Amino acid sequence: MDFDVIVIGAGAAGLVAAAEAAERGRRTLLLEKNRRAGVKILMSGGTRCNLTHATDKWGIIRAYGEQGQFLHSALAALSPADLVKLIEDEGVPTKVEETGKIFPVSNRATDVLEALLRRLSRSGAELALSEPVQRIESLAAGGFRTASSSRELTAEKLIVTVGGQSYPGSGTTGDGYAWAAACGHTIVPPRPALVPLTTSEVWVRELSGVTIPDVALKLILRASPTADKPLDNRRGSLLFTHFGLSGPVVLDISRGVTALADPAAADVVCDFQPDLPPPQLDELLRQATAGDGKRPLAAILAERLPRRLADALVLLAGLKAELRGAEFSKAARGQLVRAVKSTAIPITGTRGFAKAEVTAGGVALDEIDSRSMQSKLVKGLYFAGEILDLDGPIGGYNFQAAFSTGVLAGRSA
Repeated sequence: MDFDVIVIGAGAAGLVAAAEAAERGRRTLLLEKNRRAGVKILMSGGTRCNLTHATDKWGIIRAYGEQGQFLHSALAALSPADLVKLIEDEGVPTKVEETGKIFPVSNRATDVLEALLRRLSRSGAELALSEPVQRIESLAAGGFRTASSSRELTAEKLIVTVGGQSYPGSGTTGDGYAWAAACGHTIVPPRPALVPLTTSEVWVRELSGVTIPDVALKLILRASPTADKPLDNRRGSLLFTHFGLSGPVVLDISRGVTALADPAAADVVCDFQPDLPPPQLDELLRQATAGDGKRPLAAILAERLPRRLADALVLLAGLKAELRGAEFSKAARGQLVRAVKSTAIPITGTRGFAKAEVTAGGVALDEIDSRSMQSKLVKGLYFAGEILDLDGPIGGYNFQAAFSTGVLAGRSA
């Protein structure tokens, strides 16, 4: 064998997997198709790199829902605290922001990547760049053969960490799915997750650039008899854009949209004042109009929301923009409260894999031994990171899963 371990894909999972294997004395090669390693790391968090979340292993497991059980052993190998220590031990201090997201103090993703590369170099693993793997083959006598653009190599163990299909410009073009399927693995159909949503609503596009720090969203099927039972609920910051909706709360709820057979059958229902029950908001509006009957409704609402959104909500409520407080009837107040608390935005789709932060779907988890990341079907074959059917919410959860599964695979191979 040319190597004991070959790792394919030098992203978050691959960088730590190769370092872990090499530190155990394994002759390790890390193959990367791009001209540099960690391209997606450099893009993440607006080039700031949201490493993980300020929680423990149980917080990560809960965030993943049903998929979370798969992560027990991986998080035992590398918890959020362990990941922070790993990066800080390489000379990159971190910070916890108000949202719970953990970033390098420098706000530079390049610092995180350089820390991982230093550790990789020190481990003794070999890194080969600009070497896309074209196929993998399981050998009858044991071990594997990889064929790249320039050579064929053999290894006792193979770790596949090529990611999913999100941000294909970073090199994650779904190559690993065909390899896994050829080895007998089931591929849960990949779809975009943590992706902006599109709408044809003109008023939404006219608000492009407006951010609302705290919005509660419900995802419903528009024509369904169970439309009053949301498919998902999320809360967080929302950004209006020229194509529709973005921001953390939208990215989080997008997974439910892409899971639908017809995403265009969905509405996102917005509550722009989630801490105020309708009767309380109604009373606040009543008091404000009673105190100053000459003020326009939008100006009163703008005390709680951005003025451009306030103007739009008045019109969506079917009220005249120039309507003043003194003319504000109880019925009109109810219309405005409904607009603030339950405006439905019809969704036409998403921005697709090109703008998705992660991929939902991938190699089926029940075919992977969660205690080692080894395939249950092919001995010596391991999978880690986004190629697995694992996708978590925004906030560093997906990087944590990639690093943790990568470390476990590297320690096992």
